[in-house]
Amino acid sequence: MVAIYQKDNRFFFSGEIKYTTIPTLDRELQTIFKSLKNQDVTIDFTEVTEIDSIGVAYIDELAQSAAQKGLSLNFVNATGQVAEAISNFSTSPPPAAPSTRRTGIFERIGDFAINSYNNILFLLYLIADIFYWAGIGLINHKGQRKGAFIQQSVLIGVNSVKIVSMIALLIGFILALQSASQLRQFGANIFIADLIGIAMTAEMGPIMTAIILAGRSGSAFASEIATMVVTEEIDAIRTMGLNPIRFIVVPKFHAISVTMPLLTILADLVGIMGGFIIATTYLELSPTAFFNELLSVVYLIDIISGLVKSIVFAWIIIIVGTYFGFMVKGGAEGVGRATTASVVASIFVIIIADSILGLLFYFGRPAY
Repeated sequence: MVAIYQKDNRFFFSGEIKYTTIPTLDRELQTIFKSLKNQDVTIDFTEVTEIDSIGVAYIDELAQSAAQKGLSLNFVNATGQVAEAISNFSTSPPPAAPSTRRTGIFERIGDFAINSYNNILFLLYLIADIFYWAGIGLINHKGQRKGAFIQQSVLIGVNSVKIVSMIALLIGFILALQSASQLRQFGANIFIADLIGIAMTAEMGPIMTAIILAGRSGSAFASEIATMVVTEEIDAIRTMGLNPIRFIVVPKFHAISVTMPLLTILADLVGIMGGFIIATTYLELSPTAFFNELLSVVYLIDIISGLVKSIVFAWIIIIVGTYFGFMVKGGAEGVGRATTASVVASIFVIIIADSILGLLFYFGRPAY
């Protein structure tokens, strides 16, 4: 059954609004509407116990027919199953969003400052967490999946050997080829070994390897963590009493810290081999002359500086990827944005770090 009554300028529906009760309700409403003109009418659903899809359709049609008669119907206080049914089945357009006040320049500056402070604070906490649990993880593997280090080492290191080798060979080949034409003009063919040896070990080997891994592995870190945040897997890990940093990030941190220097050494050797091909073919140097000159100009500091850079770059990739992964907002689109931002930010920070480290190691290199 359904009934309608008036109290304090408000109409109350009570009972059930279903296909069996709608004819009775409609007759009563039509009688009431005849006495009302050009005014707002509030209909309270507090006492409605049930409404079906036909009832919701009737409510929508009632609002439209009342609007044609100059009446504005406002339905209020729908709760529980009634509110859910109206939300699911109603075809009436949603209310217009309230207009937002335009923020002033000082509000925008303040908002930017607060957001920047919170982001920097989160980044510092994240870095501290990663290094703390990475240190603990060296002696205590509790909270980590068995074999995670080997698995991540294969994904990050072994699976990157082909692409790193190919890029390094082409870099060494092109670097030597572009320099050869100038060196031949002055009879300085032998110095191609100096150029290739120092450039690959101290600069091109580490940074090219880092850029490749930032695009290949850094994006994978960010997208994996961002997806886990969006799908609430991170919350599930915390619910199980596990630390997400220790469970997810630390194995990747250990793996990239070991494999990045090894990939850098591989890039150095393959890049030098690319320069060697140009030296022995285009510049007609003997292999003995090339390697004698190479060993005389490449100092231990060049190799060490490249390895130090590679470790720093590895840490940058893992930290930036983790940061953007945890900062994701939204669904699948947010995961895409976080992945793209992590790659761009990683390469940017890597280049800055390379400039700083290059400057520091430059003053420590012996003079000729």
